[in-house]
Parts: sequence; C-alpha cells; structure tokens
Amino acid sequence: MWFLPQGMDGTQQKVASVLIGVILLWLCESIPIPVTALLGVAMMVLVGVAPASDVLAPFGSSTIFTFIGAFILAQAMLKHGVAQRIAYLVLGIPGVGKSTVRIILAFGVITCVLSAFVSNTATVAMLLPTALGILTVIAQLMQDKGVVKQDFDPMRLRVGAALMLMLAYGASIGGLLTPVGAPPNLIGRGLIESTTGTEISFGQWVAAAAPICVCMLLVLMVILFLVNRPETRRIEGVAEFIADRKRARGRMSRAEINTVIAFSVTVVLWVFPAILSLFVGVDSTVYKAVDDRLDEGIVAVIGAALLFLLPTDTKKLKGTLEWSDAAKIDWGTILLFGSGMIFGAMMGDSGLAKTIGHGLYSSLGVSSGLVITAAAVVLAILISETTSNTAAAAVTVPIVVPLAVAAGVDPVVPALAATFGASFGFMLPISTPQNAIVYGSGTVPIGRMIRTGVIFDVIGGALIVALLPWLASLVGIGG
Repeated sequence: MWFLPQGMDGTQQKVASVLIGVILLWLCESIPIPVTALLGVAMMVLVGVAPASDVLAPFGSSTIFTFIGAFILAQAMLKHGVAQRIAYLVLGIPGVGKSTVRIILAFGVITCVLSAFVSNTATVAMLLPTALGILTVIAQLMQDKGVVKQDFDPMRLRVGAALMLMLAYGASIGGLLTPVGAPPNLIGRGLIESTTGTEISFGQWVAAAAPICVCMLLVLMVILFLVNRPETRRIEGVAEFIADRKRARGRMSRAEINTVIAFSVTVVLWVFPAILSLFVGVDSTVYKAVDDRLDEGIVAVIGAALLFLLPTDTKKLKGTLEWSDAAKIDWGTILLFGSGMIFGAMMGDSGLAKTIGHGLYSSLGVSSGLVITAAAVVLAILISETTSNTAAAAVTVPIVVPLAVAAGVDPVVPALAATFGASFGFMLPISTPQNAIVYGSGTVPIGRMIRTGVIFDVIGGALIVALLPWLASLVGIGG
C-alpha cells in the first residue's frame, strides 16, 4: 500500500498503509491486540500523518472517561457479588427452575441486563459457574429419570449447548442496550459525533436499542431451540439448587449496598438530562446547563469515585474499592478503544474515509439509505467475525459516513447500524471473548456454534436494518 501508485493524496496513502499493517497484525495476533493498536498510533506520528498532539487528542475525549468509570463500577459489581445476587434473584422466581425453556430464557434476560453495564466478557465469566452447576443438576435429573443413558457425557447435551450459547449471545445482545455496554458502542458513538456533529444521548441510545434487543432475544430463543432442541422441557430440582445458592450468600453486605448506591447514582445522572428535556425542552437554558455539566464521562468518574468514598469500615476508613481493585480493570481494552478513536479520526482528518466512501459509491452506485444501512451492517458483521469488535467499529464507521454523504443520505443511521453490527460475531469461538469462554467449557461443539451463529448473524442483521431507521426517527436520532 505504501509503494503502489493509488492516485490518492500522500497523507491518505500513509494512513491507509498504517491501518493495513495494523489490521493484518490484529488478524494474525502476532503481538497483543492492544499493543498492535498502540504501535499503529506511534506509526501515524513517525510516518508524518500528523503531529503527536493532533494524533493523541482523541485519547482525552469524554468517551474515554466514560469507559474507565463504567469499568470501575463493573469491577465493584463483580468483586462484591452484586451481579451474582441479581442472577440468583431472577433464577429464583417461582416457576423458572421447573422448565429448561424458562431457565434458558432467564439466563438470557440476566446476561442482557448485566452486560448492558458490565463487560460482556466479565458477565459471561461470572455466570458460567452457575450455568455449569445448573447443567450438572439437569444432567443428573435426566439420568435418574432415564431420559439419557447412564454412561452419557453431560457436557454434550443439547440443552447444555443452548444454555451456553444463550449466555454468550445474550451478553452480546445486552451490550447493545446502552452506550457503555460494549466498546464498539462508545467508539461508534464518538466517531459519529466527531464526523457528523450529531450527539446521541444516553436516553436516546437506550430508547432506540431496547426494542431491537428485545426482538433479538426472542429470535435467539427460537433459533436456539430449533438448532439445539433440549432433551427434556420439564425438570425438578434446579429451583432447590438456586435456593441453596441464595441462602449461602446471606444478606447484602455494606460493600454491596455501597456498590448499588454508586451504580444507581451514575445511571440516574446519565438519564436525568433526557428526562429533564421532556419537561423543559431541549432548547431551554436549564436543560443546556444541566446537559453541559452532567457530561457522561464526568458522571462515570463521579460514580467510580463514590466507590472509594463510601466506606465499608468507618473505623479503618476502608472504601468499597481500593486502587488495587481498579488496577484490575481491562486497561488493554481501554487502550484499544482509544487507539480506535485515533484511527477513525485520522481517516476522517486525512480525507481517506471520504475517498473510500466516494470510491464505494462510484463502484456500487447505491443511493438508497436502506441499502447503505444494510451494507454497513454486513460489512461490520463480517469484520467482527475475524477481528475484535472494537476494531470492526473503528474501521467500518469512518467508511460508512462518507459513503452515505456521497449518496446524499443522512449518515447517522447507517453509522449507528454499523456500530450495532460491530458487536455481532456469533459464528466462531474467536469472534468474541464470550464465545471463546463458552466454547472452552466443552459444552458447545464448534459445529453447533457455527450453525446457530450464522442463522443469528443473518436474522440479527436484518432486524437492525428493518428496525433501526424507524426507531432512530422516533427518538430524534439523525435527520
């Protein structure tokens, strides 16, 4: 790419060369993915794309602080068992533990809700032991009733594959629900804001994403039970297993209460500007003052700081979290996220994204917003199947925006659709960390994952294309 005569601006060719090198290293994983991203950032400066101060500017964006604050809040939920308590609460609802269909659906609801605020990977890792425990109980009950042979392998049950795939895919669906649910959301929203000037509030995002997530969860249930039909539907004993786990946890600790307080304050402050706008309007000075001050990054930092201020032991002045806990968050993903913001900005500033967009428009000749939205989703899904979801958003969104502009289409909805599509990757164990976790449990043969994932990729992508433009117009996103 560096030496081939492309007929494009020299700076654009430099950006393209660095990005191709980064993408190849991401695909091969020759060195850790976050390190590859940092190396790409350094190369942008070394080859003369822009001065270091300009290249590194996106690392200081509010979005980065939103990400850091959300990760620290999630760490507190995991450390003190708040997320597990929520899971046991849902699974303990009367009647849920007597049906494999209800158990799997309950796991889908739990993972969706938790992964809307906690890392998808962390959600799956946390719930996996509970899911395996329930699967063990189901397997024993099936064996006792003669549903399966005495020498069967409990790790090869179809109900086990359905449960584990619900865990992995449910986390990816839930990650779409909020802007902080998954790295592609924040990077896509940040790129949309920087390239189009359109801001998408927390409330607008949730309002647009919630119906899509509900539809995807229902569709996932149908697909799972068609491809992985459970050996039995009615069971007894799982409810008792969950009740024992709930009793073992006991009453909520001071640390759990503090975590709930910090989390609740953060979410309320995130959505407060959207609620306020319903009463005073978005043009009022009151709304503008509140919206400016309650920046999502600042709110996330305040919520995270509360975890260090709220004590669990007033005599020892011990906070709900210590810095050693915060140091355990996934800083590699944050570095990857910041680097993705930089790559998107460099593609836009250099004009490379515009060149690619106009080139695609000339080649494809598309002028329909629906077709461009569909193309954006397909491209994002294909990239996310083979590399990180964050990388998929960082590469796809900057291309989709100028493609839509060249076609005379408002670019916000296609770019948002590409952001949603970047969170997909249901087909292979390497597509997402949560896929790798459940595959590593030994309960999901790769053939089942591929069959289920391909179907869900297609139907999920179709749902985004069909619903997102309508929902975005309802909540005031885009033109």
